Amino acid sequence: MTGEPSTLLYIHGLNSSPLSNKASQLSALMQSLGLGAQLRIPALHHHPRQAIAQLEAAIAELGRPLLVGSSLGGYYATYLAERHGLKALLINPVVNPHRLFDGFLGTQQNMYSGESWELTHDHVAALAELEVQPPQDPQRFQVWLQTGDETLDYRSAQTFYRACALRVQAGGDHSFQGFAEQMPVVLTIAGFASELIDEHL
Repeated sequence: MTGEPSTLLYIHGLNSSPLSNKASQLSALMQSLGLGAQLRIPALHHHPRQAIAQLEAAIAELGRPLLVGSSLGGYYATYLAERHGLKALLINPVVNPHRLFDGFLGTQQNMYSGESWELTHDHVAALAELEVQPPQDPQRFQVWLQTGDETLDYRSAQTFYRACALRVQAGGDHSFQGFAEQMPVVLTIAGFASELIDEHL
């Protein structure tokens, strides 16, 4: 332990927000534990370069947070974890999205804010700039996958993160069913005292 307080940075996915189910559930738990100040869930800009700038600022503020990234947030978390030597928990992460998004250029809409925006070739190029080699440190990366993911083929992440600590659950979906029940595990990975968690759950 470095003596720094445990902190969490939750990174939502494409067209998502801090109002998503997982983000809301995690925020509510942290507030109930009196740990709200040690959690950040930024509302990310749709452009990867601006989103990464937001996340870099959050990391600078939090110190050495556990990165919890969902879907595209898992891709961002992988890049940032490798860049800064941080721990990351990835939930149904997308692998190399710049190779997937070319067929989806055009108007997009954030499902929570209702904001419309244009997915362009520059977005795809910016995502390509964040590509890293498959992580090799199982002590820093945990990857949670559900085989029923209707948006991404879980096997892509299973292969890419094969050297990491993998948890593959049958069924579920892209939102990762049962996340609320797993939140104490998230806090434990982040380094929060188990006694504190047990007292409030």
